[in-house]
Amino acid sequence: MLTSACRASSSSSSSSSSSLLLLVSSSLSKPATALSLPNPFLSLSKLPPSLSKPACPRNSRLVSSYKSPMNILNKLGFGPKTPDPSSMDSSIAQGPDEDVPAPGQQFAQFGAGCFWGVELAFQRVPGVSKTEVGYTQGFLHNPTYEDVCSGTTSHSEVVRVQYDPKECSFENLLDVFWARHDPTTLNRQGNDVGTQYRSGIYYYTPEQEKAARESMEQQQKVLNRNIVTEILPAKKFYRAEEYHQQYLSKGGRFGFKQSADKGCNDPIRCYG
Repeated sequence: MLTSACRASSSSSSSSSSSLLLLVSSSLSKPATALSLPNPFLSLSKLPPSLSKPACPRNSRLVSSYKSPMNILNKLGFGPKTPDPSSMDSSIAQGPDEDVPAPGQQFAQFGAGCFWGVELAFQRVPGVSKTEVGYTQGFLHNPTYEDVCSGTTSHSEVVRVQYDPKECSFENLLDVFWARHDPTTLNRQGNDVGTQYRSGIYYYTPEQEKAARESMEQQQKVLNRNIVTEILPAKKFYRAEEYHQQYLSKGGRFGFKQSADKGCNDPIRCYG
């Protein structure tokens, strides 16, 4: 009886082993299923839309006014080798002013703070035939108003005056220049602060330089603070945007035109 039990047990074990072998064989015959694991090197192109798009400023005006740093680098000559046609008129941003005044006329450049009020003061001078506001003494080709206001281009806001020396002496222009601003404040006139508002006389001839230095010496005698006006050769003049030209006589910020008549002595409202 014991022998029969052993045989039965042996038969049962053999049957179980056969079943196990069949199960393993069946499992091996099926293709393995790949595990679905997160890929840490997911391509940026496959990112969700919320992650693949750059953040947008809330104020859309910031987008339109934003200037890439490459704009500045390109103008400085570090950008593409293909030249910008608008900057091909000169290879040296600080070269001399090569513009030519009308026959019998002369140029002079003055920096005395915001150029709006300074231009109107010179417009009123008898013998002055033309005034233009612009930027000079900087190292950037064709600067914009925004470029200059950034304080990184070294430009000065100036008025270029064309005058008839037979009707108006350079000394007369110097008197207007000194009376128009405070030459003892460095890089500032009133509420306007920045290197672009510095005081400066930029001469075209040795005679203008001599007169400017002598005039400054006389002014220093009556002032109790040191004059910080720079006296330098006139450099390339970049005409400012059209809306800056004759700004106050055209109405200024508030639309109230100020007289540019010759000899007018009305007080000048700096912003209109």
